[in-house]
Amino acid sequence: MATRKQLAARDIMTAGVTCVGEHESMLDAARMMRDLKVGCLPICGDDNRLKGLITDRDIVVDCVAEGRDPATVPAGSLGGHLHWIDAQADASEALETMERHQIKRLPVIDVADDHRLVGMITEANLARNLTDEQIAEFAARVYAVH
Repeated sequence: MATRKQLAARDIMTAGVTCVGEHESMLDAARMMRDLKVGCLPICGDDNRLKGLITDRDIVVDCVAEGRDPATVPAGSLGGHLHWIDAQADASEALETMERHQIKRLPVIDVADDHRLVGMITEANLARNLTDEQIAEFAARVYAVH
């Protein structure tokens, strides 16, 4: 029986991620998401380092629903606690990290290249690269109600 090749995070990620600047507005972030057809953007600082992630839900729940003007709220003011994985880490470690923290997107950082953001792992990446059993386990853990 053939064994499945061990994949690294770099092998399953989507490369070429676009960041929203920490000083750009939530409105800018929303327009970028629309134009890129994504629901999440990494937030990068003036030093080009990853500062956080912002989702379309963050914009709606933490900005608009709170009566704040998205044109005046900096993207860097939201984003929450950040989890990431090294590009060389095993894909199963990425899966475990996403399950443990119940997150659907995981930034990929190249530690060997000055901690540069190189990609993002999403549910779609998992679906294309993991077994049905791994995907079922992911869904059960990430979408579990606590």
